[in-house]
Amino acid sequence: MENERSEFREKNRIATLTMDDGRSIELPILSGTLGPDVIDMRTLGKLGVFTYDPAFFSTASCTSAITFIDGDAGLLYYRGYPIEQLAEHSDFLEVSYLLLNGELPSAAEKAAFTAKVKNHTMVHDQMARFFQGFRRDAHPMAVMVGVVGALSAFYHDSLDINNPEHRDISALRLLAKVPTIAAMAHKYHTGFPFMYPKNKFSYVENFMYMMFATPAEDYVPNPVLVRALERILILHADHEQNASTSTVRLAGSSGANPFACISAGIAALWGPAHGGANEAALNMLEEIGDVSRVKEYVQGVKDKKYRLMGFGHRVYKNMDPRASVMRQTCYEVLSELKLENNKLFELAMELERVALSDPYFIERKLYPNVDFYSGIVLRALGIPSNMFTVIFAVARTIGWISQWNEMIGDAEHKIGRPRQLYRGAVKRDYVPVGRR
Repeated sequence: MENERSEFREKNRIATLTMDDGRSIELPILSGTLGPDVIDMRTLGKLGVFTYDPAFFSTASCTSAITFIDGDAGLLYYRGYPIEQLAEHSDFLEVSYLLLNGELPSAAEKAAFTAKVKNHTMVHDQMARFFQGFRRDAHPMAVMVGVVGALSAFYHDSLDINNPEHRDISALRLLAKVPTIAAMAHKYHTGFPFMYPKNKFSYVENFMYMMFATPAEDYVPNPVLVRALERILILHADHEQNASTSTVRLAGSSGANPFACISAGIAALWGPAHGGANEAALNMLEEIGDVSRVKEYVQGVKDKKYRLMGFGHRVYKNMDPRASVMRQTCYEVLSELKLENNKLFELAMELERVALSDPYFIERKLYPNVDFYSGIVLRALGIPSNMFTVIFAVARTIGWISQWNEMIGDAEHKIGRPRQLYRGAVKRDYVPVGRR
């Protein structure tokens, strides 16, 4: 990778910016291994000007080797591996190893990594009492923000971010403990007792056990349902520099500990424009109510009366590569649970068919995204809608910590400090209150 980057730098391509007053500056053009070239704007301040790019839609905020997205072509790669291949052949801990370390593990490496994760699934016993500070009806995401952030108060022996060993331990702890905390948040909300992890289960089996088991009877994981949740976690493990990942990086740029940074990422994910899309898509299907109303609803979308949730994506201008995997998974789960005639799934299929045959949606490239199907799968698995975004956080934790770890190890990283276009008052003098 470094040789490739050096080769790109040696091309010495530049873009020249010339101001109205005749001043100019040469800006290097940088290339990655995939994706569009970027103009290096770091020296632009020498002219006393800065770029204006709200929401950073045209700005690369970092260099990364973790995830690549081509929205026009509908591609998503983790460390170069297409997401479809990983979802079909891999498991979540193997994908986690890949995201953290850059390569797929050998059999021995995978076994060692799995054993390490299992050794960290328990949380400090005092954390169980920590939950009692929340109301029972608190949203599980509110609990997640607080409890994950509090991990730094319980595991302060691994907070030296400049120590690679500390970073590795923190990564393992987060990967292992976030599912435990998520399941505890669910149990606390529903009033059931906490179920502590069991090392005999796989990572996903263990999470489902902690979510759904009770002390009253044995829990036997269903392999079809386990595989479905495994795919959901894989598909959501990372997604380049999205809002929550950028939040983790920005928080981490100040030197904040990794537990605080992941808590910040969870808070950003909680926003309905980011992590709540699958719940919104499910709510839309329930609002439509019956297959007979699909055409009417689609017309309402075109007339701007309704919003079409679960279609289109800020990044993907083609089919979301995760959607086809999720669609097949949806079929498998509903078949296993004898829910093939599930009303919501029939609605989803008909809505997909009508929308994809309508020029209005075809011209606008409004294809189904992963959220269109994942809400149906999560509902079928017995996961309540207030836990949908929590499941997203469980999946994305490994992406966040991989991105954070990469940033800390980058020699070019500095504390984030965006500029602004100021449009407030000009200088004015203070007037005492009695003279106003």
